[in-house]
Amino acid sequence: MRVDQFDFDLPEARIALEPANPRDSARLLHVRGMACADHKVSDLPMLLRAGDLLVANDTKVIPAQLEAMRPARAAGGGGDVAVSITLHKEQTADSASETIWAGFARPAKRLRVGDHLRFSDGALEARVIAHDGAEVTLSFPLTRTAFFEALVRVGMMPLPPYIARRRGIRGDDADHYQTHFARAEGSVAAPTAGLHFTPALVSTLENRKVGVETITLHVGAGTFLPVTADDVADHKMHAEWGQITPDQAARINSVRAAGGRVIAVGTTSLRLLETAALPDGTVEPFGGETDIFITPGYRFRAVDCLMTNFHLPRSTLFMLVCAFAGTDAMKNAYAHAIESEYRFYSYGDSSLLELA
Repeated sequence: MRVDQFDFDLPEARIALEPANPRDSARLLHVRGMACADHKVSDLPMLLRAGDLLVANDTKVIPAQLEAMRPARAAGGGGDVAVSITLHKEQTADSASETIWAGFARPAKRLRVGDHLRFSDGALEARVIAHDGAEVTLSFPLTRTAFFEALVRVGMMPLPPYIARRRGIRGDDADHYQTHFARAEGSVAAPTAGLHFTPALVSTLENRKVGVETITLHVGAGTFLPVTADDVADHKMHAEWGQITPDQAARINSVRAAGGRVIAVGTTSLRLLETAALPDGTVEPFGGETDIFITPGYRFRAVDCLMTNFHLPRSTLFMLVCAFAGTDAMKNAYAHAIESEYRFYSYGDSSLLELA
């Protein structure tokens, strides 16, 4: 398949720069085959059935955008250099007193292995232990708990580039760019379908006998990387770490065994569920990395419906929704959304897709 099969024209005015307020007032497009129906997220309890199960991602976005200073080297390399770092993936550390992250540096060419970095006048420090193009690996001399405590003081929320470039990062993004389910620290991008949920909405769902379960997939910066290949088969998917515990798997399987539907809240939840699913749809416990790349022709095993925001043209996520609901159906749905002035991307509106 050619990547240009998944292209479409999106007016810039359709890109949301602010979240809906309240969160569940966002619009929701219900897609069943070629049929589209306009709703709000607050209508979700009426669109689902008693016995259904929503599975959301409980990852928590960390303030991964950092400004650092590389002090002048003793010999060569010039004076102090300001460097921007965007953390994107935690690495395994050899010691509990060390936390290691890979990140993208700008300007990366001013760094080399062995350099020390100071963040926010020394509130956080790191050493460059690997360097490959724009990517660096940093060792922070702190326990994982102490590292995250320091990060909250010095970091900024890593808003998607198409938002940050146009209006900057604000203090209220620390709350807005975090889902109701956020618990497990480790993401550098929000699982955006979860941004629409409120405590009141979850309570209404549960009162209508719709279950809510969480699993964990830490979203990496690769979610924003464009597909540069001409053919879908030539694209290499980024890997992300996820976990489904035995108890979570058992609860998901019990719902399907009883005839209920599994509704993935977001493509991250869907990708993890499908990674952990056996051919018969049984979800097994899972802990590790997944680089599953879902394109049209994929046979879904564990998920019956998908709640997801509106995605970038030519992106792996638009390919995924085309695989789920049908390419013609999704092109029709996106044309309807654009014509009806739905808001796109991370802070935008949502959709509820039924499996083709």
